[in-house]
Amino acid sequence: MTAQTKTAASMAAGQTNGWELRLPRLFQPSPALAVMLLLTACGGGTTQLPASVNEVGQVVPVEGGGQYLDILPQELEAMLEAKDFFFVNVHVPYEGEIEQTDAFIPFDQVAVRRSEFPQDTRAKIVLYCRSGSMSAIAARDMVSAGYTNIYNLDGGFRAWAAAGFELIQSP
Repeated sequence: MTAQTKTAASMAAGQTNGWELRLPRLFQPSPALAVMLLLTACGGGTTQLPASVNEVGQVVPVEGGGQYLDILPQELEAMLEAKDFFFVNVHVPYEGEIEQTDAFIPFDQVAVRRSEFPQDTRAKIVLYCRSGSMSAIAARDMVSAGYTNIYNLDGGFRAWAAAGFELIQSP
């Protein structure tokens, strides 16, 4: 009986003999290859690490060029501990705010009220609204105007409050 007939008979009987009889020798994995693949899958291979552990956010490309970063409430909380940015609530109408907010500029007035933002287009600016949609529009407008260091609170102050952080409600 040939090896192929033995394999077919074994498989029909519900017995398997590994993959050495079913795959041509060329395609059989070596133990070294298996270890290398396992280490790579588990992070032991070569992976790129962030340039800084302080990097936050997820890159959002903007049509026409440029990008901004979507950040999570936990990332914003850490950023607020050593605040080095201009913090803007762009939601209309007013429905609340996060402590340390610097300005209230409606998302649809960002272009005409540009003088209220830092004039340095490299300045770090964090935008937020109730759900993240108005601030995403404002972020795209800021990037289109040449700003290069824009952050958007993903999920807005709803996500902020859901994460257990305080939302200030003015009467």
